[in-house]
Amino acid sequence: MMKPEEATAIQDAQGTWEEGPLAKVLGRFPERRQTFETSSAEAQRFYTPLDVDGVDYLDDIGFPGQYPFTRGVQPTMYRGRLWTMRQYAGFGTPEETNDRFRELLANGQTGLSTAFDLPTQTGYDSDHPMAAGEVGQVGVAIDSLADMETLFDDIPLDGISTSMTINAPAPILVAMYIVAAEKQGHPPKVIMGTAQNDVLKEYVARGTYIFPPGPSVRLAADLINYCASESPRFNSISVSGYHIREAGSTAAQEVAFAFSNAFAYLDRCLEQGASIDDVAPRVSWIFNTHNYFFEEVAKFRALRRMWARAMKERYGATNPNAMMFRTHTQTGGSTLTAQQPLNNLTRS
Repeated sequence: MMKPEEATAIQDAQGTWEEGPLAKVLGRFPERRQTFETSSAEAQRFYTPLDVDGVDYLDDIGFPGQYPFTRGVQPTMYRGRLWTMRQYAGFGTPEETNDRFRELLANGQTGLSTAFDLPTQTGYDSDHPMAAGEVGQVGVAIDSLADMETLFDDIPLDGISTSMTINAPAPILVAMYIVAAEKQGHPPKVIMGTAQNDVLKEYVARGTYIFPPGPSVRLAADLINYCASESPRFNSISVSGYHIREAGSTAAQEVAFAFSNAFAYLDRCLEQGASIDDVAPRVSWIFNTHNYFFEEVAKFRALRRMWARAMKERYGATNPNAMMFRTHTQTGGSTLTAQQPLNNLTRS
C-alpha cells in the first residue's frame, strides 16, 4: 500500500503537469477526440500508482503458480513447457480426417483438435434429410462408433490429447471416444483431451443446441461428473467466452456471461452430489483475444483472480487445482480482415 506522503506527492506532480506541459500542448493541438475507449470502458490518458492504490500485492497479484493465480497457473508459465500445439481440423469422411491428423502429428503437432460437421453438432445422421448439403462441409461427419474408431486409426489415444469442439451431443461423442480408446487397450483413466460441452452458450451465441436448457445442462453435468470419477485427465467442459464475444459482447460481458454459464454447470454438478474439489480442476475455458492489447491482458489477469476467488469463497474449494483458471485463447474471427489472408495466418 502507498504511503500517504507518496500519494500526495504524485497528486501534486500530476496537477503541475496538467496545468503546465499538458495544457500547453492541448492549447495548440487538441486531442483527436474527447474520449478514447476500449471495448468495455473509457481509457484514461495515462495511469499512475494512484489508480492501483487499493491493490494488495500479495493478496491480489501474488506470484505465478500461487493463489490467486493472477500472473498464471504455473510458476514458470511457458518459459518451461510450451502449450499444446493443435490445429483445428476436420472435413469430409473419418478416413480423410484421419489422414489429416496423422499428417499434422508427423509435422510436429503435439495434440489434436477435432472439427465436426453441422449434422454431427446438431445430432443428425448423415443420411437424415435435414443433413442434406451439410455432410462433411465444416468438419468431419461422425455417425457411429465405427466412424470414431476410423477417425483415430493408428493414433494411440493413451499418448495424445484430443480436443473436440462438440456441445449438445458431447456426452455421445465422448462416449464413442472412450470406447474407441478402450478398443485400443487404453482405459478411461489414461485418456487426455477436452470436450467443449458448453451448451448454454449455444442458446445465446451460436445455435447448435438440441434439447431445452434444463435437460441440456443435466447432460453436461452428467459428463462432467462422469469424467471427474472415471476419466480424471479429461477436461469435460470448455466454457466458452469466445463465441459470446464474437456475437457482439464487450470484453467485460464476455467474462460475465461465461462465468454465469460456468456457475450454472457447477451448481448442477453439486446438486447431483459431486464435490467442487473433484469437478472444478477439469473445467477449462476458451476466450477471445481482440485488438485492444492491454484490455485483453487485463482481462485474463482478472479472469484468473476472479475464478480463484469464486472457487474458494463461493464454492468452498480447498484443492488449489480447483482454483486454477486454465484457458485456450485465439484471435477473434471478427477482428480479421478478409483481404489480408497472409496476415490472418500469422494472427491466428
